[in-house]
Amino acid sequence: MDPAQRRIKPVIRLLRKHYPQARTALEFADPLQILVATILAAQCTDERVNTITPGLFRKYPDAAALARADRTDLEGIIRPTGFFRNKARHIVGAAQKIVADHGGVVPDSMEQLLTLPGVARKTANIVLSAGYGKAEGIAVDTHAGRLSRRLGLSREEDPVKVERDLMALVPKADWLDLNVLLVEHGRAVCQARKPDCPGCFLKGLCPSAVKLFPELETR
Repeated sequence: MDPAQRRIKPVIRLLRKHYPQARTALEFADPLQILVATILAAQCTDERVNTITPGLFRKYPDAAALARADRTDLEGIIRPTGFFRNKARHIVGAAQKIVADHGGVVPDSMEQLLTLPGVARKTANIVLSAGYGKAEGIAVDTHAGRLSRRLGLSREEDPVKVERDLMALVPKADWLDLNVLLVEHGRAVCQARKPDCPGCFLKGLCPSAVKLFPELETR
């Protein structure tokens, strides 16, 4: 059996034990809101997005309202998230397609979500998992990609290829929660610049721990 296959179940078991309440940090009330929030979260912190979306959703409460939104007004609201012109274009375009093709309801399949402007697999997976409780793949963001490589679950840099590797390793029953578990651990322990390998509960299962902290090998 491949070493990654031997590690994956105990890794997930420990992640679940240490992060039993893991969920997306983005605040939302329905699939449209998590779609918009996820688009806004690109190159922006979830915390900043959460300060903007309450006012945004009060002004534009549904897909029809967003489809009719004045682009300049929308850009002004979301400006603090960065790349606001592209994000506004994607949000309005996605809303218009949702209204025109799906009766104002965010679609609940990967195939249909990927036809929306600004929506790639990561965003679609988050909408499906958080908004609909459906697992058609595994969302791979910065944290999930970094931890997948450090844990030896993938060697790839491209998120789509990392997702492919994870889907081959991870039992489908765990697809729904894997992203939020990896994000929690990436923020709390396995940070990009200062991973706390000595204090990590996964260090015995992580091939990167002794590479980053050679002294762990003698303990």
